[in-house]
Amino acid sequence: MMAFISCAMTGDRSNFVAAAVKLNGHRMNTKARKVMIIGAGNVGASAAYALLNQNICEELILVDLNRDRAEGHAQDLADAAAYMPGMMSISTRDARDCADVDIAVITVSGGALKPGQTRLDELANTARIVKNLVPQMMENGFNGIFLIATNPCDIITWQVWKLSGLPRSQVIGTGVWLDTTRLRRTLAQALDIGAQSIDAFILGEHGDTQFPVWSHSSVYGSPIGEVYQRHTGKTLDRQQLAENVRRQGFKIYNRKGCTEYGIAGTIAEICRNIFTGSHRALAISCVLEGEYGVEGLAIGVPAVLAQSGVQQIIELQLAEDEQVKFRHSAEVIKANIARLP
Repeated sequence: MMAFISCAMTGDRSNFVAAAVKLNGHRMNTKARKVMIIGAGNVGASAAYALLNQNICEELILVDLNRDRAEGHAQDLADAAAYMPGMMSISTRDARDCADVDIAVITVSGGALKPGQTRLDELANTARIVKNLVPQMMENGFNGIFLIATNPCDIITWQVWKLSGLPRSQVIGTGVWLDTTRLRRTLAQALDIGAQSIDAFILGEHGDTQFPVWSHSSVYGSPIGEVYQRHTGKTLDRQQLAENVRRQGFKIYNRKGCTEYGIAGTIAEICRNIFTGSHRALAISCVLEGEYGVEGLAIGVPAVLAQSGVQQIIELQLAEDEQVKFRHSAEVIKANIARLP
């Protein structure tokens, strides 16, 4: 048996079309997995670095109106790629050169938040950018999966779906998966167990109306409140915990001026589950067509990911108070969809 290890390389996409593996005298060609990151700011650059370090794709493409910044990130990432096993191409392009892209990650932003603003205040500027971007990509043959990682996530996810004309399975947002991860991490620290052992998640808007689904939260089947009581001797303050999780992103933003590593990990996680066809359920922003009794919007719900995107949306039997919170979150999202240019 002969084994080969390829060094990382850079260059335009013509330099790297497919990986070739030689094993027992047979040659097998595999299609390169291509991710285009549109917006090479803090989130886009950090997402590219996460995708590189986790070896999630064979080709990374950076797009930014500031071409020098995109080129600088590409060259810097190429240096990091030189330490990775396997072959990776890192390049820059115009967003319109997208026909061969598998996943297009939109991280563009209309500007930084001012004190006292929420994610919804980013809508007007971000929506104008997206309104110009997506039709150009569709006119030039894009037929991959859009992954929206900009704010307000749910409204922009809906906008991209409407502008693209793609099946709803191919347009998703990072939604509340990062919020879900924060909830699990916070509980894990309090319970002194691994976050992977906790089955708890957030639903609704990636914003102020999100909420934990306590009726379906457990540690290996044991209700989370009971586990918390036994371990700490205290009653779990669900309202305070939900508020802490909801505010976590703003606390980070206020201290360092941005959030980047957490959402970058979220982007990498979603891309990996798509490429591997994991059929794992993540709490992401999906376009609903009657699920949970609502339609005409995108919102954070558990959805099973496959290589074609969303394979199915899981409908949970929510408690009565959770149904009220979900409907309220949906109403807030719909009201802001109406504001789209």
